[in-house]
Amino acid sequence: MDYTIKIGGEAGQGIQTIGDTLAVVFAKSGYHVFSHQDYESRIRGGHNFYQIRLSDRVISCSRDKVDIVVALDKESIARYEQSLTEYGQIIYDSQSIKEKHEGNRFLDVPFVDLAIRHGGNKIMANTVATGAVLGMLGMDIEVLLDILKETFKKKGDAVIKANVDSAIAGYDFAVKNCLRCSFAPAEVSGSKMLIAGNDAIGFGAVASGLKFYSAYPMTPGTSIMLYVASKAKEYGIVVEQAEDEIAAINMALGASFAGVRAMTGTSGGGFALMVEGLSLAAITETPVVIAIAQRPGPATGLPTKTAQADLLFALYSAHGEFPRVIFAPGSPEECFFLTNKAFDLAEKYQIPAIILTDQYLADSQWTYDGFDLSRLVYKDYRIRGEEAKDLKNYKRHLLTEDGVSPFAVPGDGNYVVVTDSDEHDEDGHITEDIGLSIKMVQKRLHKKLPNIIKEINPPKFYGDTNPEIVLVGWGSMYGLLKESVDILKENHKIAMLHFSEIYPFASLEKFDYLSVLKNSKKAICIEQNVTSQLARLIACEIGFRFDYKINKYDGRPFTLETLLGEINAIIR
Repeated sequence: MDYTIKIGGEAGQGIQTIGDTLAVVFAKSGYHVFSHQDYESRIRGGHNFYQIRLSDRVISCSRDKVDIVVALDKESIARYEQSLTEYGQIIYDSQSIKEKHEGNRFLDVPFVDLAIRHGGNKIMANTVATGAVLGMLGMDIEVLLDILKETFKKKGDAVIKANVDSAIAGYDFAVKNCLRCSFAPAEVSGSKMLIAGNDAIGFGAVASGLKFYSAYPMTPGTSIMLYVASKAKEYGIVVEQAEDEIAAINMALGASFAGVRAMTGTSGGGFALMVEGLSLAAITETPVVIAIAQRPGPATGLPTKTAQADLLFALYSAHGEFPRVIFAPGSPEECFFLTNKAFDLAEKYQIPAIILTDQYLADSQWTYDGFDLSRLVYKDYRIRGEEAKDLKNYKRHLLTEDGVSPFAVPGDGNYVVVTDSDEHDEDGHITEDIGLSIKMVQKRLHKKLPNIIKEINPPKFYGDTNPEIVLVGWGSMYGLLKESVDILKENHKIAMLHFSEIYPFASLEKFDYLSVLKNSKKAICIEQNVTSQLARLIACEIGFRFDYKINKYDGRPFTLETLLGEINAIIR
């Protein structure tokens, strides 16, 4: 069983309401779910869609072919009719779109009329549509009814009844009238957790002891702040919407200097404003975690679309030379655990840690049985409490063997914490001494970096143990690469290398991924940018140059079939 449903229409028509509700229904019913969205940078009008794939096996990307299209406008019919599978159906309301379509591919469902008759208000039309999809699939409607009762319990019995009756009306209409529907949902059991990439980053931050989050809203990074804000009261987190990104990073640095775990988030354009603060974090050795949710640029670019064009920007931005950690998770589960690791390494080595995601991963939803919380790492590396009271002759930037200085909290003991954005001595006071400045650069970079490298895991290897074809990617490419390997392995000796802990590069002693690349007949680097940034970085770091590259840079993610076509063209 492997079905895809696409809800299309204009912004403001409730596309996300239908999509989110169906995704939750499928997850609570025990199915594996993958969803992604495409939306324009406008409040009303334009054309958006929400695509959901559900299966009885693990899935991790979107497909081209669609089994059910919920068309809320005329354009959805014109755009997606050719994408239907052999027995695919388009459901629509002919009265709403003022257009009638004949043929066995169309099911005219009077969304608005059923909503008024059974719910008393046309606003229930989306609930009718949701029920109709479940009726077409032949799925149990009880899960949806339970969700509606829980969602509207604060609005009273009348609102609950109106929604329940509307959902049942849509369900019954589809069961009676979709004579061509031949969908057969597999029998599954249990319930699954449904989570999006950005929510998983927020979840990972909260689970890592986050106490301060500051940001200026910028798509597609804003939903991290929204998630953290939803947990702020429960977990004692201060969330501050700053006036701009410069203020956001400096607020986070101030909070971190004061003794709490702090984070900021943005997109590429916002990070451009943060880079001076990034250097400030480096020279003052103040830990901070920065999430960058990528979108196409330059400038405003395509503000609601996806890209992987900020890798080298994140790595080489800010002035001066200093270590940083860059993670690019490939799934919500990696978003959760790599955010936890980003906090741990930022605090342990007193450095900035950057998490790179993008619109595709940020908004896409995946299902899991749950996250293994025993894998979380939390250690407070700061000097506090009784230890702080006995602290004497404290030097904030003390020169040490490993480059990591004692990390005390201002005001927590009988000592003074001093630091400066100018080069400084061990006490934190400004210096222009040549010998001391050399020692400070070496302390921050050469002494810390070897130990940081030991913490970095090599790229994930999946597939044939002696592959002739190796697919290489990073970040949100993970699910696409994995499913591509699963399909192509029937006829080829193929594997994938997925980089999620991107910088610094992991030691080859842990896993010799360079030999995997060198021993393959065809190594293909697949990225959503025009300049093959990971391929360039791999050439710089380990000396391997790719002969084959696949690039996509139109702001839309790969689908499985599109990527398979590109890979097969290279194989042939």
